[in-house]
Amino acid sequence: MEQDEKLTEQEAPEEIQEPETEPGELEKLQAEFEAHKEQHLRVLAEYDNFRKRTQNEKNAIYNNAVSDTVQALLPIADNIERALGQENASAEDMKKGVEMIEAQIMQAFEKLGITASGEVGEPFDPNLHNAVAHIEDENLGENVISAVFQKGYLLGDRVVRHAMVQVAN
Repeated sequence: MEQDEKLTEQEAPEEIQEPETEPGELEKLQAEFEAHKEQHLRVLAEYDNFRKRTQNEKNAIYNNAVSDTVQALLPIADNIERALGQENASAEDMKKGVEMIEAQIMQAFEKLGITASGEVGEPFDPNLHNAVAHIEDENLGENVISAVFQKGYLLGDRVVRHAMVQVAN
């Protein structure tokens, strides 16, 4: 047992001593740490403000776009309401009114930058058209639109709706 006690005394590590520091160095390091901490907190607060500001701007842009679209469509809705309010309109007058409303819709689309796509005789483009039928017709070329079941619409280069078409050959 005495040997065990001697071994443990010999194997025991020396006491850990703190490094000697110059007077005031600890205070200097503490102050530097506090300065970095304050700077970090300021950066976090600025980032949070930036995130909130950009989200508000994004919401405002979206709301403005929706408002502009609705303003372009409101006159059309008013005209449809007026047409439905007519009690003694002939079929010819109703047809003329619907044609006028269609023209007004096309003007609104033009104002919003929306263009129609998918016309008979155009070459078929799978990026713009959805082929729902196929026919063999010697009078038409290969991969040519032979009938349009539903117009497609583009907003710039972005497809809003694909045209549903019948493709020949």
